[in-house]
Amino acid sequence: MFIQEQQLEGQHVRLEPLNAGHIEALAQAVRDGQGWTLWYASVPHPDDMAAYVERAIEEVSRGHLAYAVRHLASGDIVGTTRFYAVDAANRRAMIGYTWYSQSVRGNAVNAECKLLMLSNLFEGSQAIACEFRTHFFNRASRAAIESLGAKQDGILRAHQILSDGSLRDTVVYSIIESEWPAVRAQLQSKLARFVLS
Repeated sequence: MFIQEQQLEGQHVRLEPLNAGHIEALAQAVRDGQGWTLWYASVPHPDDMAAYVERAIEEVSRGHLAYAVRHLASGDIVGTTRFYAVDAANRRAMIGYTWYSQSVRGNAVNAECKLLMLSNLFEGSQAIACEFRTHFFNRASRAAIESLGAKQDGILRAHQILSDGSLRDTVVYSIIESEWPAVRAQLQSKLARFVLS
């Protein structure tokens, strides 16, 4: 595998390779904030969590990696994230399928998840690029991606047909290998502010 499947741990979170044992905790986590009600986000309903996790686990055989996010201070599972569209030949991958409980949004969780994943990708796997994609109308996701230091590559217009029949314009961002040191410094600085506050 291009990206090694391993547990990733920082000061605030542990990324645990996703397994069926996480289903109930993720169903509970997604209830905090009811992210599935956002029409522009791909967040599973609690009743659909088993199928969501099973599909993610199936993708591991194709070189993708999915994680449950454990908040170390509380011990709770608070969300999930993935490496997907992994392209070993071109040493690149996408990070996505990310959602968190409302209670941990805006704190250190997302910054540290991205620091751990990007470190694994750029330093552990010698990747050339990491890509992020989100719905044009998902302003919170776009702001979070941009705050990492990712650059917008463009917009794929009418890219996907959503379950409600609407067409999704997909905004594409990336971080390339030469940008990683600055992105890493930005994430470390952000995390230091969380520790101090």
